[in-house]
Amino acid sequence: MDNTNPGYGVKQTLLPSLSLLTSAGTLVCCALPALLVTIGAGAVLAGIVGTAPWLIALSKYKIWTFGISGAMLLIAGVALWRSRNAPCPIDPAQAMACARLRKTSNWIYLLSVLLWLVGFFFAFAYYG
Repeated sequence: MDNTNPGYGVKQTLLPSLSLLTSAGTLVCCALPALLVTIGAGAVLAGIVGTAPWLIALSKYKIWTFGISGAMLLIAGVALWRSRNAPCPIDPAQAMACARLRKTSNWIYLLSVLLWLVGFFFAFAYYG
């Protein structure tokens, strides 16, 4: 059974990549400032905020930031879960590429969840 669905590659690569991007945004929002202040690099943080003032907006609206990134993680997780038993092409080279893509997508998703959890800890648990 050949998988020629044009949306198949989007679910396998785009959604986990977007979840990684949004999870990295939560790290930049909350974990990076906490780390810099903890190690005594407040001047570096001030320089970063001066260069990228949108970081203040991410921190100010951290509930929205985490809500949107959590929703992206949920959507990517559901898409990966639903496609876990999807058939790969019959051609051996394409089947190997399909299996490698699945494994890579799962690792990207797990990394995204880990980054999100670290950001969540620093945003809500660490600051109190």
